[in-house]
Amino acid sequence: MKAVILNKNGTLEDAVVENPQPKNKEVLIQIKASGFNPIDYQMLENELERKLISSPILGRELSGIIVDKGLEVSEFNIGDEVFCGSGSMGSNGTYAEYISVPEAIVSLKPKNISFEQAAAIPSVGLTSLQIFNRLQLNPENTILVTGATGGVGSFLIKLLLANNIRQITTTVGSEENRQILLKMGLKNHQIINYKEENLIENILKANNNQLFDIGIDLVGNKMAEITAQALKINGIYVDVTALVTKEAHEILFNKGNLIMNISNYTYSMIKKYNYYQNSLIEIKNLIETGVIIPPQYKVIGELSLKTVLQAHSILKNNQTQGHKLIMKH
Repeated sequence: MKAVILNKNGTLEDAVVENPQPKNKEVLIQIKASGFNPIDYQMLENELERKLISSPILGRELSGIIVDKGLEVSEFNIGDEVFCGSGSMGSNGTYAEYISVPEAIVSLKPKNISFEQAAAIPSVGLTSLQIFNRLQLNPENTILVTGATGGVGSFLIKLLLANNIRQITTTVGSEENRQILLKMGLKNHQIINYKEENLIENILKANNNQLFDIGIDLVGNKMAEITAQALKINGIYVDVTALVTKEAHEILFNKGNLIMNISNYTYSMIKKYNYYQNSLIEIKNLIETGVIIPPQYKVIGELSLKTVLQAHSILKNNQTQGHKLIMKH
């Protein structure tokens, strides 16, 4: 099969490799579309993320058609249209024509959306749903969300608004991104441009000059420090990036803030695969019933090194403009 692989020199290249074979309780999926995530390029640059590489083929979310299955597969049939976040739980990554994965992490794709839309969902959907479920929010909570028009941010804002959680303040970096959040249902005063002066003052002003109950940091680094400053004593800092600076850590510690680490790897470490399937089914139902609209997406190109490098560059330079990047197969 065609694939984009990580060679021994640590660079990506086009290649032809053997098709994976489904093992017991696994399904073989012909990938129709796959999504890109910041972790894809971070694995090439960041030591922490590099440890997560389990295959020379990167990529971790997909939609496609089941074309074969191993023994004891009971939930799916050949020809089923499915989607999943494979993470490191498959035979290889998603920059390929085929992947074999445990049936326990797979869900039928929502009937009312395309393969491209479905491939845009697993990573951002699983992450957003985990944040929402673990926080056990109520409408009184005041919430700061940094990087709100990224993949996770956009999905999370939709999820919050659908559940009547409205005391939200967000940060964006452009007028275009402000418009995206306005279309989702936020008000102008809830959207702060992080490039303007007096950022912390502007953020607090949007919250009636009060510190926040919860900070959901989807950016890290300098924004981790801003988020920490904006939190009240004993508030909750939700870390989705693992990019908390030393200074932010000190602020959070001194305030007695709870740090909630969000990681979808957790459940694969203990082989609790039904977490992935159950979450995807929940997301599928939300989309099929119209409670949540799928993410905006942009097809970068077809399966090739050129497409992968272009997508990595767009992600690295924060130029997605609120779109999930997709590769067609």
